[in-house]
Amino acid sequence: MSSPETKAPSNFISHIIAEDLRQGKHQQVVTRFPPEPNGYLHIGHAKSICLNFGLAADYGGRCHLRMDDTNPEKESVEYAEAIKENLRWLGFDWGEHLYYASDYYQQIYDYALQLIEAGKAYVCSLSAEEMRSYRGTLTEGGKESPGRSRSIAENLDLFGRMRAGEFADGAHTLRARIDMASPNMNLRDPVLYRIQRVAHYRSGNAWCIYPMYDFAHPLSDAIEGITHSVCTLEFESHRPLYDWFIANLPLPARPQQYEFARLNLNYTMMSKRKLLELVTGGHVAGWDDPRLPTLAGLRRRGFTPASIRSFCDKIGVAKADSCVDMAMLEHCIREDLESQPRALGVLRPLKVVIENYPEDQVEEFEGALHPNVPEMGSRKVPFSREIYIERDDFMEDPPKKFFRLGPGREVRLRFAYFIKCESVVKDPATGEVIELRCSYDPTTRGGSAADGRKVKGTIHWVSAAHALDAEVRLYDRLFLTANPGAGKDAGDWREQLNPGSLERLSGCKLEPGLVAAAPENRYQFERQGYFYVDPIDSKLGHPVFNRIVTLRDSWAKMDQS
Repeated sequence: MSSPETKAPSNFISHIIAEDLRQGKHQQVVTRFPPEPNGYLHIGHAKSICLNFGLAADYGGRCHLRMDDTNPEKESVEYAEAIKENLRWLGFDWGEHLYYASDYYQQIYDYALQLIEAGKAYVCSLSAEEMRSYRGTLTEGGKESPGRSRSIAENLDLFGRMRAGEFADGAHTLRARIDMASPNMNLRDPVLYRIQRVAHYRSGNAWCIYPMYDFAHPLSDAIEGITHSVCTLEFESHRPLYDWFIANLPLPARPQQYEFARLNLNYTMMSKRKLLELVTGGHVAGWDDPRLPTLAGLRRRGFTPASIRSFCDKIGVAKADSCVDMAMLEHCIREDLESQPRALGVLRPLKVVIENYPEDQVEEFEGALHPNVPEMGSRKVPFSREIYIERDDFMEDPPKKFFRLGPGREVRLRFAYFIKCESVVKDPATGEVIELRCSYDPTTRGGSAADGRKVKGTIHWVSAAHALDAEVRLYDRLFLTANPGAGKDAGDWREQLNPGSLERLSGCKLEPGLVAAAPENRYQFERQGYFYVDPIDSKLGHPVFNRIVTLRDSWAKMDQS
């Protein structure tokens, strides 16, 4: 772990931390990652996770994991446990420093009493609709609530009765007395507590009033001794409120808030509310659907923790919002998976009969597990008279620059022989090509001709007699538009979902050695992409493969066309 003196600051927040340590402002850096357990973590959270845990590690400090669980209506044990599981998977450990805002409910309540006693908080009896109308606009100040003139004694009495459950939901709120004329809407007497008769997933029915996030968050930071409270840019306008609570209460620490630009990724969305709608609306198969940007979804698709950490490192930390191209995330996973073993897989098979190859003969060819890593070794690939090739590797009337198989054309079979298409068999009813009749040149064993002739195309194949039948799932962008739901005339964002985001292919033909592929193993199917053995739907001897990513970014070409 690097010391503060030797670590070179890599972004504006680390510059601040380095200077704070140099001046002796802090003896130890303490950061935190504070998710609300109301959904699953997504790739946007990964940026915050890597930043907070990374800053603590870089400067010899520690990072807390704290569940900001102040809204029991939307939170659950499932979400809290999923957050912990995905953090561990991503490679981060909080050790003994796991906390919950709900652990501090009594302390937060006591601090609220202190604000009332200091004349800095009051009980408001406006309805939610009345409160909105009293709040004012961005250009006009707000109007004071009638409750603002209540005495300290009356406010203490009402707040205590709120706590005791005497009032109905929505009857009263506790508000800070700050400034209804402030140009910052967040300072116009914000709500600190609301009555909410909902059982909390941890504390049950012990409370019927709950603190608002903007109140509980800075107090939790102070209680834990956080030094640098790092959050995304949308909380910048909340910082004066954060500072107000820190300045007006006798807290054990004085944390400071710093904001950075959140991660926006095109062709998907980062709103937990909209992701929840996708899940509950049946548009995806669950929070771990491989099309989602959730960490659970990326994990199920086959992304590695290292690729996600690399992605977060490459996009950096800045103050200005921007949208990152999905191609960058895919580049990171390709980089990380380049060392995976190779295999042959035909996803849309077309049968080929090699008419001059002996009917009962079977050969085995040596296939390197990785062309550039000989120490990985090799595997045996069987070859026989009938094989399958990829349907896209044949065209009946090929254009000039099509270098694969066509009538009268010759290609090289990977590891094996040259073959030439002699005739085509079609379905008499539909006219569809269902089989190719080919010949092979036995002098080209291993992929080179004795007479020195060259062929421009090399295609992959699988022996029909030995092929493993498998299901393969091809995943694509979740949305058809780069910024779904953006703009005034965007319409319903659900209508922008990509109907081709998942293609299930059954009857795919894979080289037989993949029958032993264990769940969570990864392979490069030559010319096809990187694939992951699905850990949930695969069974012994019957693997299901998810395509993680293609070998190149076809969407980039589409965007430029």
